[in-house]
Amino acid sequence: MGDVRAISNHGWLRRPISRLAASYIRLVYRSGDWRTINGEVPAWFWDRGKPFLTAFWHGRLLMMPRCWRQGVPNRVLVSEHGEGPLITDIIGHFGLGAVRGSTTEGGATAVRAMVKAIKRGACGTITPDGPHGPPMRAAEGIITVARMSGVPILPISFSAVNCVRLKGWDRLIVPRLFTRGVVIWGRPIHVRRRASQDEVRTARDALEFQLHAITAQADRICGQPVPVAPEPLPEIWDRPFGQDVPIAQDTLMAQEAPLAQEE
Repeated sequence: MGDVRAISNHGWLRRPISRLAASYIRLVYRSGDWRTINGEVPAWFWDRGKPFLTAFWHGRLLMMPRCWRQGVPNRVLVSEHGEGPLITDIIGHFGLGAVRGSTTEGGATAVRAMVKAIKRGACGTITPDGPHGPPMRAAEGIITVARMSGVPILPISFSAVNCVRLKGWDRLIVPRLFTRGVVIWGRPIHVRRRASQDEVRTARDALEFQLHAITAQADRICGQPVPVAPEPLPEIWDRPFGQDVPIAQDTLMAQEAPLAQEE
């Protein structure tokens, strides 16, 4: 993290590294074989010009800029500290903008900026376990943005057959060149503008479970350990899919041919 901060704090070093990182993301996608599951879900919103919030775990952020439809405005919530400036430069190479700040640390300003961008027609992106964790645990900040903006949250995750997992707090996954991979979208999570605190917690739990579910599905398809989580998963993980869980059965079970066994 110290090296990343050093890079982020020096523009002369950050700019060429951000270009190199963006080029690597593009090359990974173009050289590999990537499958998308439930891609019709975001396409429905994109085709109609309807904004939404995208949510993914911090450890699965690397390929996300390449998964976004080109030309659709998107504002990504990026920390003002640590790797934030570097991430801002990298996503800028994909035409994505940044809202600087956090929904937890002095979050009112960042929440207002994100809501304002959405009301002007842009989509938004928030890693609900960022910027510092705990990993794979959803904070309520994204639920607040969804409630105030009136747009749904769409979970997304990815995995790859051939990848490296870094040792940072988020266990960032870095796919290698020429790998097979899968991107999975979840189902929309709607939050009423006048949602009660119980409804907010229910929406947070629904988001967290969907992210666990589609991340595990992606890992399973790619032959990775299920789940790849730095912390133990909640008790809900022990339930069979489809029993009292807030996610559609077809999202969990569709198109599960294992990429790791394909030739």
